[in-house]
Amino acid sequence: MPNYYTFSAADAIEYAKIYGGVADFESLVSAEEIGDGNLNFVFKIRDHSGISRVIVKQALPYVRCVGESWPLTLDRSRIEAETLLAHYQYCPEHTVNVLHYDPELAVMVQEDLSEYTIWRKALIDGVHNEHAAAQIGHYLANALFHHSDFYQDQLSKKLAVSQFTNPELCQITEDLFFTDPYIEHERNRFEPELETLVHELRIDKTLLTAVGELKYKFMTHAESLLHGDLHSGSIFVTEDKLKVIDAEFGFYGPIGFDIGTVIGNLLLNYCSLDARDVDLHELKQNRIESIVEVWETFSNEFLRLVREKSNNPIFSQELFANRFLEKAWRDSMGYAGAELIRRVIGFAHVADLDTIADKNVRITGKSTAITLGRNLILHAPELQHINELINYIQDNGKKKKWSDD
Repeated sequence: MPNYYTFSAADAIEYAKIYGGVADFESLVSAEEIGDGNLNFVFKIRDHSGISRVIVKQALPYVRCVGESWPLTLDRSRIEAETLLAHYQYCPEHTVNVLHYDPELAVMVQEDLSEYTIWRKALIDGVHNEHAAAQIGHYLANALFHHSDFYQDQLSKKLAVSQFTNPELCQITEDLFFTDPYIEHERNRFEPELETLVHELRIDKTLLTAVGELKYKFMTHAESLLHGDLHSGSIFVTEDKLKVIDAEFGFYGPIGFDIGTVIGNLLLNYCSLDARDVDLHELKQNRIESIVEVWETFSNEFLRLVREKSNNPIFSQELFANRFLEKAWRDSMGYAGAELIRRVIGFAHVADLDTIADKNVRITGKSTAITLGRNLILHAPELQHINELINYIQDNGKKKKWSDD
């Protein structure tokens, strides 16, 4: 990309004036670099009153928190913009609006979400956004159905798989989810107190085989256009609204991956709750209800879309659609387990657990997450219904793992 250069705050302001869709564009006078984690520059563009009006996001040619020793393709900016635009087409109420993007500069201009809160922060703060679980379930159903073989014709689907091929970022997921935590690797980070549990993961051949199956599905099952990184930090909420952002990991993969990542993040928060100064019983119940609502909203909405909009008469049979969802459920449980494990011992941790001040409580929460993750991966085929998952989660303090008999 010969025209690429890294934006300064002043560059971001001038870019927003041209492409931000703000009528009084000369009112845009300042930029706050807020960052978004590991990969990008993100600027809030503010007006004379200090109100944030629009977001300018630019991809960097390397992993930001590591530096130039870990290079990354700038094409991920195109992937992100086109994934969000594709999902916005069918679920605009729950997808951030991309106002403009430039693949040469790896820049996007997006709607401002200042009135929203990152869902992870709300969960950590003990807030229960009562509509969020149903809204993310609705997003998952619409985004995944409309980009699957249930809806897309064969030619369009195969061309789209090529359009959204995302090898470099998929490799990051393949390594961080399915390889690094199960071997000794310099990217892994965990407390010494977890060493025994980590060692048990790495010598458990049955577990490693199940992880291999999850990785193989991730690499080969192009079921729909995924968000690809749908953790609670990529979801913004208000009291009654929800928007999904940050889709640079988008690609065609198994639909259970996105669903499992959402459920896995709710479970990570659940594992952290003993350290929070909250009504523990009520909040744990809220998290359980949210997990149920994510799956039930997704599955019910997906089946409705199959009945009403499927363009493939063979796939639109009710029995086939139900069997497809049974497979998606089992996949989701495995991917949720992988998310639990990699967020505790791998490269990218979560604040839900890492910000627990009391070391003993923090280690207990992380141990619970590892054990739960291991059991979900091993026993996903046995979990035939959402209620079986819930029963196990609620009994987790008494029964550390299912029998392997």
